[in-house]
Amino acid sequence: MFEEEERPRRATRFTPPVIENWGVEELRAYIEALRAEISRAEAAIAAREAQRKAADAFFRSRED
Repeated sequence: MFEEEERPRRATRFTPPVIENWGVEELRAYIEALRAEISRAEAAIAAREAQRKAADAFFRSRED
């Protein structure tokens, strides 16, 4: 039996930093970093969905 691929698991809960004492420029930089991370996560989701769609189409075509 194959063992499940071992890879580090990230916590699913995000703990936001304390930002009350940050300056305006620090907050803007933080927002920019968050937007970049959101874009990266959305791209990862799109890639996984495309891979799943391709696999579904492949296996559907083999059943015909």
